[in-house]
Formats: sequence, structure tokens, C-alpha cells
Amino acid sequence: MSGTPPITGGCLCGAVRFEIDTAPIATRACWCRLCQYLGAGSGTVNAIFPSAAFRVTGETKAHVATADSGTVMRRHFCPECGSQVHGFADTRPHLVTVRVGSLDDPEVGAPQSTIWTAAAPTWASIDEALPKLAGQPAPPPPPA
Repeated sequence: MSGTPPITGGCLCGAVRFEIDTAPIATRACWCRLCQYLGAGSGTVNAIFPSAAFRVTGETKAHVATADSGTVMRRHFCPECGSQVHGFADTRPHLVTVRVGSLDDPEVGAPQSTIWTAAAPTWASIDEALPKLAGQPAPPPPPA
């Protein structure tokens, strides 16, 4: 995204803000069971960026849990309003996952695929036009 404004976003109350200097590596709608909890019954939509391009201001707190994939995740949220903002996987420190709902322009994070469809409830609304994976895809590789 060289020469274009950074991607920006933050939490509901504005106490946490972030900027990202590059386009997403991937965007995914996720129906794993943990994302269903985070999404209050629906899945979540997440954009993956290089962590080196991500800058956050304001205090966040992290909830640490093991994802369905077996990866330890550190999901950051605003301690004031509770909004989920971003997360890191211990096994992929070179990547940050940003909740698309926290982007100022959510059009930046249009999903490219749907993952963990095997965990989705029968009534889940899954875009049939997107590629679907029953579980976790391989992560994007570290930068060279």
C-alpha cells in the first residue's frame, strides 16, 4: 500500500486505536467454536497482517486461550468497552490478526474464504461464493 494512507481502526469507545501500513495478507470468516463465542453466536471475520506493519495506541488487555487448532492465542481487547481488536498466535509472532469489525473501513477486510465450516451450526450463514475449509488452513509464511 505504498503511497496510500494507512489502514486504521480501533475499539468501540475509541480508547484503543491502530494503524497498519500494508494491505491484508489474507481475510477469513471463521466458524471455529471459539470464534462463535467471540462473535456472540456467529463467526468472526479476521484480516491477517504482518505484525511489523501494525501499531497500536491505548491500553489493551489480552485473553490467552488455546484455539481449536491447538495454537495458543493472545486475543487483545479494550478493557474499557470490551471490544475485541486484534490477536497474536504464539506460533506465528510475525502475524497479527485484526477483527474486521474494528477497522474504520470494513470493506478493506472482505473475506476471501470461510474456515472451520465443520464447527459451524446448521443455521450458519456461509457465503457459498467463497472457498470453504472444514478446519484450519496453513498460516501465511514468515517474511523472507
